[in-house]
Formats: sequence, C-alpha cells, structure tokens
Amino acid sequence: MGSLLAIWQHPDDLYPLVKLKLAARNAEKQIPSEPHWGFCYSMLHKVSRSFALVIQQLDTDLRDAICIFYLVLRALDTVEDDTSIATKVKVPILMSFHRHIYDRDWHFSCGTKDYKVLMDEFHHLSTAFLELGSSYQEAIEDITMRMGAGMAKFICKEVETIDDYNEYCHYVAGLVGLGLSKLFHASGKEDLASAALSNSMGLFLQKTNIIRDYLEDINEIPKSRMFWPRQIWNKYVDKLEDLKYEDDSVKAVQCLNDMVTNALSHAEDCLKYMSALRDPAIFRFCAIPQIMAIGTLALCYNNIQVFRGVVKMRRGLTAKVIDRTKAMPDVYGAFYDFSRMLKFKIDDNDPNARKTKDNLEVILKICRDSGTINERKSYVIQNKPQYNTATFVIFFIIIAILVSYLSATRATTV
Repeated sequence: MGSLLAIWQHPDDLYPLVKLKLAARNAEKQIPSEPHWGFCYSMLHKVSRSFALVIQQLDTDLRDAICIFYLVLRALDTVEDDTSIATKVKVPILMSFHRHIYDRDWHFSCGTKDYKVLMDEFHHLSTAFLELGSSYQEAIEDITMRMGAGMAKFICKEVETIDDYNEYCHYVAGLVGLGLSKLFHASGKEDLASAALSNSMGLFLQKTNIIRDYLEDINEIPKSRMFWPRQIWNKYVDKLEDLKYEDDSVKAVQCLNDMVTNALSHAEDCLKYMSALRDPAIFRFCAIPQIMAIGTLALCYNNIQVFRGVVKMRRGLTAKVIDRTKAMPDVYGAFYDFSRMLKFKIDDNDPNARKTKDNLEVILKICRDSGTINERKSYVIQNKPQYNTATFVIFFIIIAILVSYLSATRATTV
C-alpha cells in the first residue's frame, strides 16, 4: 500500500515506474546462456538491480568488463565487511585478492545471502574474467590490488582525521572511479580522464553512502563499522554511537550537516568529469548514480531520520532520474534542483551554514552558467499534483489489479 500512496501523491511517477519495471524484466531476459556469464549477470541483478539495469545499455565488451569489475570489487568488499573474520585471516586475503581472480579453483566462504553465493561460486567470476581482453584484465587487477591493500590498511587503523576519511574513501571508491576511467579508455570510446576527477566521482558516491548508512553501520553485529571521521564527530559528541540517541538529537543533526557539507565539496569535480564524456551510454552509466547521490544528500541534510531508520529517494523519483537522464543539461538541471532543495533546508544557526551555502553556490553557479537551466521542466521541485478523471480511473484500476493478484496468490497457497 505504501507504493500506491506514493503514486497517489506523485501520479506522474507512474509512467517512469512502469517503464523501469519493463526495462528490468527485459534486462533479466538478456542474461547470457553460458554458465559462467549467466552466473555473473544473474548475480549482478541480485546484488544491484539499478546498476544491472544501467549497465545493459553499454556495448557488449565494455559491459562484460564492467560487470566483472563490479562483482570482483563486491567480492572484495564482502571480505572487508564480514566482521566475523579474524584480522589475521582477513588481511592476507585482502592483500592477495588480485591474484585470486586468475585462479578458477579459489573460493572463500564468507558474507551472507547473495554475497555468500558470490564467494562460494567465485570460480564462475574467475572464468569470465579470464575471457576479457588483456587491457581490461590489467585495469581490473591493478585496481583490485590497490583497493585490497588500502582496505587492509584500514582494518588496523581507524578513520581519525578528514585526511584519513578521504584516504579510506579513495581506496574503496575513488579507485573505482579510476578503474572505470581506465575501462572506458580501453574500450576506445573515451579519453583517459584525470585521476583527480575520477577520484572525486568515487568519493562523492562513497561519502553519500557512508552518511546514509550510519545507523546500519553502527549497529553492525558482532562489531560496529565506523567510517565517520573523529575529526568531525568529536566536535559534537564523545562517542560516535551517541549520535543515534535521542538526547543528542540536536548535536547529531549538526554533525550530519557537517558530513553532508564535506561531501558536497566533490560535486564540482563530478560535473567537470561528466561534461567531458562523449559516449551517450557511458554518460548515462556515470550520470545516474551521481544524480542519485546529490538527491540523497538533499534528503539526508538536516534530517534526524538518518539516525532513526532508512532515508532514501522514493522509487518513483529514482525511476524519473533513470528515465530522464540522457544528456548533460539533464544533469545540470537535477543538480541545480536538488541543491536548491538542500539550500532551503539550511538553518542559519547551524555551525556550518555558511560553508554549506558556499559549497552549494559553487554547484548552482556551474549549473546556471551552463545556460540550460531555464530550458527544462523540473521533476524534482514540483507543485501539488493535479488530479483529473483519468487519474482516478488509473488509480482504481491499479488497486483492482493488486487485489486480484493478492487473491490469486492466497488461493494458490491454501
């Protein structure tokens, strides 16, 4: 019923949602028949539906390379994230992971659910990796080696300073940006982007995830995962876990806003990176996650719910981003609108209000200077929905279909 209520409140979400659903089903039908490639693409759909959907529009060789790159790094991340693995076991695996991707016999049981299957059936991933072109293999091996070493370093080291925070995010996400730039270049479709801009693409996404996932990470069993830098949170509380307690709500929100302000500093580089892309499919592949990130930051800013539950963009808005992101003007428009949304939420009494406004003004100026802002209709900031007879008819048809489906489901389970 939550989805129906969301559609009722945002009726123009319906068409993009239907398109997204059909596109997802079509992508699932395109899973290769070869066992190893079938496993890889099936696993991709299970661990990240949105990524699996966006990747489908890429040309086959680049699509295969990015699919394997993504899964290799998710496997590496599964080892890092499993807090039940002893450090003396985990560190050597992280350090040597780049060699295991060449070994069809290697596997390591860890993680849960789909990630455990990925690790147990790692030979499928190795087999597919070995069928990639040598330039793709070299890029994937290099990034995996550097990321594994960086992860191992932070197993034994806490994120104390902002420099530590940037270094950690570089290892786990900035290197992804560098790796993707190498794969784009190896495909012959793009020039090799600068390391600094590639790094910022990863940091912007990673810092958004770290902010959004505070509660999940702090409640991790058997051991909390702490990625917020002490240099920031220690200005507000004595212990990072204090942020989730109601008594510290005011300080928690101020700390959150400080974290969001830090993440916004990477947006300028991201816009520069995307504006230089030539291939339409690669552009969409890069742009959609970045828009999702700025949208998530706008929702998280000044929002105590980050410390109470899950804060994320509604499915209908996500569907609109995927449907309507086709060229750089669409990116400028979305960044402009989400930045305005965030700006409206700033409390002048917040300790970082001035810095937040300055960071946002950099983004807003770039978008205004593009000359495209006034040439489109915003789907982010909207007036109240207008209903007509057709809207009511469609809404009740959806309810009827849902009721019929539920009735049929109950009948088959009796």
